[in-house]
Amino acid sequence: MGGKNKQRTKGNQRPSNSGRAAELLAKERGTVPGFIGFGTSQSDLGYVPAVQGAEEIDSLVDSDFRMVLRKLSKKDVTTKLKAMQEFGAMCDERDAEIVKGVLPYWPRIYCKISLDYDRRVREATQIAFEKLILKVKKHLAPHLKSLMGYWLIAQCDTYAPAAIAAKIAFEAAFPRSKQSEALVFCKDEIINVLQDHLLKETPDTLSDPQTVPEEEREAKYFRIVTSSMLALKKLLCMLPSVELTSLEEKLRPLLSQNKFWKYGKHSSPQVRSAFFELISALCQYVPQSVKAESSKVSPAVLVNIDESDPVVCPPLWEAVLYILTTIEDCWSHVNPKKNVFPKLSTILSEGGGGLATVIYPYLLPFISKIPSATIDLNLEFFRNFFSYITKGLSTERILTSQSERSAVISAFFECLRYIMQQNLGVKEESVKMQKMLINDQLIPFVDTALKDPRLQNEQLFDQLSETLNSWETKAEAQGDDTVVNTLKNVLKTFWTSLSEICLQKINAQETDGKSLLGISTLLEVLQRAEDRWKQSKKKVSKVRFIEEAPESSTENSEEKNKTDIYSEENIEESEFCWDENLPIPVSHLRKGPLYDLVCKLAEQSIVHIGELRSEQHLGFLSSLLKSFSSCQVFQALLDLAREKNASESLTPLPQEIGRPVRENPAIQFMYHRLMNWLGEDKKQNTDFLVDILYSILSCCETNTERKNILDDLTKLDLKWNILLRIIQKACSSSYKHLLVSTWLKGDVLGEKLVTLADHLCNKDLEVGVPSESSERWTLLSLVLSQHVENDYLIGEVYIERIISKLNAALSKAKHVSEVGNTESPVSFICDVASNFFISRKECCLMPSSEELLLTIFQLCAQNQDFTHLSDSIVCKLKHTWLCGLHSLVLQFENANMHSTFLHSSALWLKNQIQSTSLDVKSLQVMMFTVDDLLNNLLEAYNSHFLLRLYVENIMPSDSEWENMRNSLSTQWLHKPLLEGRLSLNYEQSKTDSKEHNTVKLPSHLCTTALLSKIVLLTLKEEIILEDNKTEKIIAELLYSLQWCEELENPNSMLIEFCETLQGMGITYDNLCMLSKIPGLLQLIFIRSRDTGKLWALTISKLIHSKNILPDDLKQLYKTTEGFFPVTEGSLHTVQSLSPFLPLEDKEELVNQCTARLLTCTNKDLCNIDGSFGYLSILNSCLRKGSIDSREKLYGILKIIMSWKSDHEDIFLFSCNLKEASPQLLGLNIEIIRLLSILLKYSSSLLVDGDWDFIMCSMLAWLETTSENHALYPVPLVQLFACVSCDLAYTLSAYFSSISSNLPVNLISEWHEFFSEGIHSLLLPLLVKITEESKDTSETSFQNSVLIPLGETLTYISKDQLLNHKLAIRLKPDQKTNLPERLQTLLNTLAPLLHFRARPVQIAVYHMLYKLMPELPRFDDDDLKSYVDEEEEPALSPPVALMAVLGILEDLLENILECYPVGEFAVIQPLSEEFCYVLGYLLTWKLILTFFKAATSQLRALYSLYLRRTKSLNKLLYHLFRLMPEIPTYVGSAVELPNKETKTFFTEELHLHVRETLSSQIPHLACSVYQITLKDLPAMVRLWWNSCEKRVFNVVDKFTSKYVSNMLSFQEISSVQTSTQLFNGMTVKARSTTREVIATYSVDDIFIELIIQLPLNYPLGSITVESGKRVGVAVQQWRNWMLQLSTYLTHQNGSIMEGLALWKNNVDKRFEGVEDCMICFSVIHGFNYSLPKKACRTCKKKFHSACLYKWFTSSNKSTCPLCRETFF
Repeated sequence: MGGKNKQRTKGNQRPSNSGRAAELLAKERGTVPGFIGFGTSQSDLGYVPAVQGAEEIDSLVDSDFRMVLRKLSKKDVTTKLKAMQEFGAMCDERDAEIVKGVLPYWPRIYCKISLDYDRRVREATQIAFEKLILKVKKHLAPHLKSLMGYWLIAQCDTYAPAAIAAKIAFEAAFPRSKQSEALVFCKDEIINVLQDHLLKETPDTLSDPQTVPEEEREAKYFRIVTSSMLALKKLLCMLPSVELTSLEEKLRPLLSQNKFWKYGKHSSPQVRSAFFELISALCQYVPQSVKAESSKVSPAVLVNIDESDPVVCPPLWEAVLYILTTIEDCWSHVNPKKNVFPKLSTILSEGGGGLATVIYPYLLPFISKIPSATIDLNLEFFRNFFSYITKGLSTERILTSQSERSAVISAFFECLRYIMQQNLGVKEESVKMQKMLINDQLIPFVDTALKDPRLQNEQLFDQLSETLNSWETKAEAQGDDTVVNTLKNVLKTFWTSLSEICLQKINAQETDGKSLLGISTLLEVLQRAEDRWKQSKKKVSKVRFIEEAPESSTENSEEKNKTDIYSEENIEESEFCWDENLPIPVSHLRKGPLYDLVCKLAEQSIVHIGELRSEQHLGFLSSLLKSFSSCQVFQALLDLAREKNASESLTPLPQEIGRPVRENPAIQFMYHRLMNWLGEDKKQNTDFLVDILYSILSCCETNTERKNILDDLTKLDLKWNILLRIIQKACSSSYKHLLVSTWLKGDVLGEKLVTLADHLCNKDLEVGVPSESSERWTLLSLVLSQHVENDYLIGEVYIERIISKLNAALSKAKHVSEVGNTESPVSFICDVASNFFISRKECCLMPSSEELLLTIFQLCAQNQDFTHLSDSIVCKLKHTWLCGLHSLVLQFENANMHSTFLHSSALWLKNQIQSTSLDVKSLQVMMFTVDDLLNNLLEAYNSHFLLRLYVENIMPSDSEWENMRNSLSTQWLHKPLLEGRLSLNYEQSKTDSKEHNTVKLPSHLCTTALLSKIVLLTLKEEIILEDNKTEKIIAELLYSLQWCEELENPNSMLIEFCETLQGMGITYDNLCMLSKIPGLLQLIFIRSRDTGKLWALTISKLIHSKNILPDDLKQLYKTTEGFFPVTEGSLHTVQSLSPFLPLEDKEELVNQCTARLLTCTNKDLCNIDGSFGYLSILNSCLRKGSIDSREKLYGILKIIMSWKSDHEDIFLFSCNLKEASPQLLGLNIEIIRLLSILLKYSSSLLVDGDWDFIMCSMLAWLETTSENHALYPVPLVQLFACVSCDLAYTLSAYFSSISSNLPVNLISEWHEFFSEGIHSLLLPLLVKITEESKDTSETSFQNSVLIPLGETLTYISKDQLLNHKLAIRLKPDQKTNLPERLQTLLNTLAPLLHFRARPVQIAVYHMLYKLMPELPRFDDDDLKSYVDEEEEPALSPPVALMAVLGILEDLLENILECYPVGEFAVIQPLSEEFCYVLGYLLTWKLILTFFKAATSQLRALYSLYLRRTKSLNKLLYHLFRLMPEIPTYVGSAVELPNKETKTFFTEELHLHVRETLSSQIPHLACSVYQITLKDLPAMVRLWWNSCEKRVFNVVDKFTSKYVSNMLSFQEISSVQTSTQLFNGMTVKARSTTREVIATYSVDDIFIELIIQLPLNYPLGSITVESGKRVGVAVQQWRNWMLQLSTYLTHQNGSIMEGLALWKNNVDKRFEGVEDCMICFSVIHGFNYSLPKKACRTCKKKFHSACLYKWFTSSNKSTCPLCRETFF
């Protein structure tokens, strides 16, 4: 071996010495040994398998295993854990031959790592070892001896999972029969390993002190020592007995070492516990070795008897007993008086120190093994011994722990019996011992228990009874007379002493209730036989033995487990119930003194009750009599009463009582004493008195005697709570019920209970409920709900009568308000009824109970507003209803059962929904209640039959359905009439057209809703109803829904009704999806064809929603011939089906109607089966233009024109409609509609004569419309006005869109005559209508004419507006430059901008929009008067618009004030707020249009006015509440993915009269904001800069994101496309950089300016930068740049307008006009004036506005330059 840096000799192929050694070992042993690597210490040696040597040795260990084995030698816990898991997986996965190669190295690794500090590593090691064993199996045998010692230690690991894993591995290696053999084979090696660990190893030898902390070293050492001792114990237990002898020699070195015996005093509890366990095992298996070391063993164990550790104590006391039994002379090696018994007394005085359950069971065997020679076991010793036990029992720890109390008590009595058994002689010492045990120990012990209730319910009395039983048994046995006499004397002494302490306690001045309770419990226990007591206590204390008991005892035990909600002490009563008729083998030695004691105590109790009225003594007496119910006790009480007869008068017995009964002392006691006590008004004594009563009853011989006694009691005027407690106790025990069963079924009690029910139900409902009545209600509930052997407590006839009383009272409750009274009679009745329904399945079979359930159902199904019941009462009613319903469903299991409830409830429901008006809430309550009923009925076995029966009872007849449909309001007709979906030629009667009720729902809606709920359930359950009831009900529901949908403006109640149906799942889709559509469709079609109207609309909706094909539809009517002759039903059916009819059928209908028109006579023109009907069908079929109708329409026109010449009177031209018949109105309406369709599809065929007829007729009809506006409330007149205006609108639209193909004369006639005529009629008509109905909604039928009227007026021309013929309307205080006619028009139309109808607002906006560009020129003429004013001038926009704006501003403040700026306020369409917001935005749109049309000078004046009034600021704040945060435009067309998102700013706004979109307000707000930014940028910029920070950021972010780019682009584009020419200045624009370059050149002067738009244009300031400049001074150049920047920033206009203003200013400068020396500009930046006001001193000129501002701000009248007074 050389140094580190030495080179190996060249060619030296010989390995090093260690390598040669390995090779040598391999040759000798055939395996490659492992080598110990050099770790940080000697104790932590790393293992590295050898890899040098021959190839055959190299191949023994797999390379992967070598890597894993190296990892196992690492110190890191995680590395070792993962390596061991990997090793186990490899053992599981690899072949057995590969795994076998690891075996030579495994023992060394296992022995080291199985003791690792980390418990996870130890567990993983054992798991891996198991996998290795399962793989190599018997090949492990050669390595067992090196493994077994550590393997056994691992099986005793203190970490349970590791120990379990080691045991599993051991069992996997050896079956149970071979395990001992394996241990025998390795026992020498095991002993060596264990001895080394116990004697040689230390914490520092097991772990490296330099790297392992001291705490870990000690913990590992303690664990290994503990496991080693437990392993030795395990070895002793598992070795065969023949091997134990040879093992003794091996153990001698261990037992002879003092270090081993010191483990008994070790600081670790685990080590001490293992040591004592090992001592016990040594005593058990190798006693000779222990005896040889008795001098060391005895002190090591006995001296440690005061061990207080819960881990060490159990094995210590076990070792103590083993030592006492194994080593006879163990006491000779210790000083018991000094080292043992003082420690024992300390333990007992402290109650075991929390270890009583461990220590006290060892006391009896411990004292039994103490030899008398060792210590004097005299009287004093045992007196002290028991006094220590008694003292320990009184410690708080013992008293609070049930298990420890039991252990102490058991030990006391066991030791007492043992010592008494040892001292049953007649010697003086024995007699003293007996007296000491009874008088000084047992009696005080019992006395202690009587004082403390915590000791009364434990084993103490039980142990005392067992002790007495054992003495009595021995005293009665035939044997040694000495023993018998001694025990009799002992028992006599006991009873004498016990009597003394009991009498002393009962006669004490301050009687302790706890003591009395203890005495009664003690006596109750002592009077029971041993067998019976153990039988009853078995279930409680789990005694491990059981003896046979009488059969009745089992029955009583079963009764004990029954629950009674009325009696808290029921378990106690049933457990201790005693029947004197049963044989109870009580010893005569006990019975005599026991009963004598009971009689004395009872007598004393009577004395105290009589003298002191002591409740405690009464309770004690009742307890005594309950346990000792015998005539002997009652006789003693009577004797006592007779002794005091002179001072007290006894109540005489009734005469009817027979002599045998009179002689019964119990009955005498009842009449003499108990009757008086019961009559006293002391509620707290009731339980005691009732217990005494049951004791008396048990002494009666027959049931007749008991019944007579109880009947006498019942007839007395006793408190109801006495009867309640009697019956409650009867329910708690079958024995007690047997005593009173005859009385319970009797008439006396039944009649009294019926009287009670009547009194409670009537009196309490009227007067109110006293608090004490709750007991009486409880009594009623008890007798109704409790059952014994499936029978009622009282007679069934009385049950019926009581239920009837409850039902009658509940029926009255709906008229009595119970709000806020939680203890109302209704509440009590609910409690009673629910208990009654729950108690028995067949309870609903009684008629009265079904009537009660019906009443409860009615109360639950009615709204609280009607019943006036509180929420709590309703909840109780619902609970009661569900209980009764469940009971009813259960009884339906009987197929022969016939219930009247279902029939009665169905009829009541039918009456409610048909004849009683319900609101939505009432209907909801009813439907929820019916839903509960139906869902419970589904649980019945015959649910299908029941549901069909229920529907049958509720279903109205056909006539009833018809009446309900007729009762619906006909308001629904208005909407389909206006839309042309239905046609009528007669007026509805006044009763039919009445407004529908806004408070109550129509009966048809209620009926269909309820039945639909039922049908929905039947459809889901696939229940088929007879006679197509399902289809009929669904058809009626669809009719109801259609009625709601067709109403023009449904009230909130109907909306809530539809939402309720939606919430309950009663929807169009649900019903149609589950039902059979063909049958439903056929049914509705038949009804539609018969009656038309709403049925026709219903079938149309059904066909549309279900997408029924035309071919399927044709199956309904087969051919079109079925629609003729035309009736109202067939007409409406065709009109509704026309959109869905096949084309060929439509053409057939058109052809037939056209042909029939030709043959119509004069009298048939207005009939349904005449021209009116045919035209209606034609209009419906031709409206959509789906068939080629050009020729047909033209032919129909010719027919109508022929009527003009033949029957001119049928046309309502310029006439009074008061005299016109509805038939004529209907015919004219259809003619007008046909003409509108004609213009749409066949206008190309018209000639001049046709046009004249159409236009002249249109104008004549409009005249009729205008003249009869007062009749618009009449539906047909309103409809006539609508279609007339529609025709005018159609013609206006036609002539405005197509003019090239028409004759010139026709167009001129239109513009000169017809158009003028239309608007001269309609504009005044609009004014008249709006004046007459200012507050009517646009959705109302009366204002339906406003839509076509407004549409037509949008085509009015500007000239027609200016030449209007409206009445003059001027206001004296208006300042205006407008002409009188124009101002009148504005004053008339502007207020209509906030009219409560959107069509009017839009129409007025379109009309005024045409006027706005004309208005500024009237202010322009008067401009000069403003220019020369000294103060800043301001000019108002049109006064009429500003007045409207002022009104709307206030309204919007109220609407939007709750929304912060930036939060989107959703405005509901058609609401009042919608109209106000719409009018406000439209007004601003008009003002901005007016502003844009004005000149720059006027705009300056207008903007100043807006700034002063702050109207613009208000607008901007409102806009940021009305614009959405993300203004995305949702169009109808499909968006392409590569296109930019459309917004309200990119899409143009179209305001149409007829459209109402939810997005209209947001879109309009965005449009107004965009125009404001574009036309008033300076004012918006000024407002933005004055906003608070949050609003500032919101506005900036929104504008930059959605508006700025678009406005910048428009501004740049306007510069690029501008045609404006400047002399000497050129302007160019760059769109990419948002720049405008202006070049100005005059003579030799050249100026270039660059204008840069900001990213948030126009909010941000526009920057002006200098380009090239030639011939301009720097100061002048700066002034000009400042002027341009000022113009662009502060003027409300475009960049081109700002440049023009700047150029004009520069031009004036070159023309010689001097600058104003205040603003340094030639042209004023606001009013564009020149400097004219000159100073007389310095001759400088100033702008008038600049001077005014100078004077007002400086408060001086001097010249700004020379400071002289300015004249």
